[in-house]
Order: sequence, then C-alpha cells, then structure tokens
Amino acid sequence: MSQTPPDRATRRGTSRTGGERKNVRGDVTRQLILTAAERLFALHGIAAVPLRDIGVAAGQRNHAAVQYHFGERDEVVKAIMEFRGAQSETSRVDLVAGLMLGTTPPTVVDVVAAFVRPLAIHIRPDNYYLTFLSLYITEEGGYEGLGRNVHTGASVITLQTVLRRLVPDVPEAVLQERWWVTLTSAVHALARYHAAHRKRASLPAPIEVLINDLVVMLSAGLTAPLADGDPRAAG
Repeated sequence: MSQTPPDRATRRGTSRTGGERKNVRGDVTRQLILTAAERLFALHGIAAVPLRDIGVAAGQRNHAAVQYHFGERDEVVKAIMEFRGAQSETSRVDLVAGLMLGTTPPTVVDVVAAFVRPLAIHIRPDNYYLTFLSLYITEEGGYEGLGRNVHTGASVITLQTVLRRLVPDVPEAVLQERWWVTLTSAVHALARYHAAHRKRASLPAPIEVLINDLVVMLSAGLTAPLADGDPRAAG
C-alpha cells in the first residue's frame, strides 16, 4: 500500500490551515465592512455614501474591498438586514414559541410585543440598525422592497397568521395594510428613541415604558373600527 510522502502531507495540512485562516480573515473583513456601512448609511443616508468611503471606514486599504466582498450597494444593504434580522429572529422565535405553547390564548398585544421587543434589542450604543432601517423604509417609499429585502424570518409570518385569527372582523385587505403600518411604525418609533438615547437627549419616559406604550398603541390600531366609507369593508 502506497503512503503519502511526509512533505506532501505537510503541504496539504499547511494548505488547509492557510485556507481556514483566509476564510476567518474574510469573515472578519466582511463584518467590519457591514458595521461601517450600517453606521455610515444611518448617519448620511443609504444612497449618499460611496462604497469607497465604507471601505475606508472599515480600515481597508483596497478601495475595491466592498465590491470584492459584496458586489453592489444593494447586496451590502441586504447583508446588513440579514445579519441584524437574524439577531432579532433568534429572540423572536422564543417569544412566538411561548405564545403558541402557553396555557392562555395569545392576545393582539402579545402578537405586537413579539414583533417589537426583538427589534428593540438593537437599542445599543454600537448598533445603528434601527436608524438605518428607518431610513431604508423612507427611501424605498413603499412596502415592496421592505418585504423583499428585510430579514423577518418565519416567526413574523406566524405572528401574522395568529393575528388573522384574533381579528376576524377586520377585512383581510385592511388587516394586511394595518400590519405593515404596525411594522414600519415600530421601526420609526424605536429609531427615534434610539437616536435620542444616543444623543443623551431627554425622553418623555424611561425607554422600557415607551416600548410598552408603543406596543399598546399599535395593538389598538390593529383592532380599530374601519373608517366610514372604506370600500374594503365589503370584502
């Protein structure tokens, strides 16, 4: 039986280790780029930041580093959403499981809280996701891109399904619109709280109280009576 020469085995081991180190360096670089992009997008607007500036802010000497790792701007945006969205999803999955397996039936407030609270975990000094996402929603000018690009995860779909069962008297078209308004309003409100918190500006109440009130207010909007003359009522 033939044996692999020692020098060849050494070269193979070295190559594999070198590849692993290269992958680790690549992952670190990608994370540095995402963090820098999120901050610059939040501070200056998504469309206004050159990709070269993101690379510089991430400490990259190669001016094409962002394009090398992500390609175009849209891919950077999607990667930020995937990264931060996955963090929220990890927290939200536990909340949704608690609602589905709990001994008491969930309420509309429970559903809204299960969306809002995992989003509020991004209220941290080194995190610009909420401001970034708020700007993205504004720049996009609609829900289409938000639904296509924002990483919400299966748990948000589950929440929407539970909501339909809890509010059977609201027509589907109305409830769908109100749900999107709830999601986007939560983002904008939390982004405003975070911005004030970062600037050490005074808030009208402690952040936890504001989050609780936001959940209650948004829940009331989902169950509010239909406006007079709304043609969707017939549906």
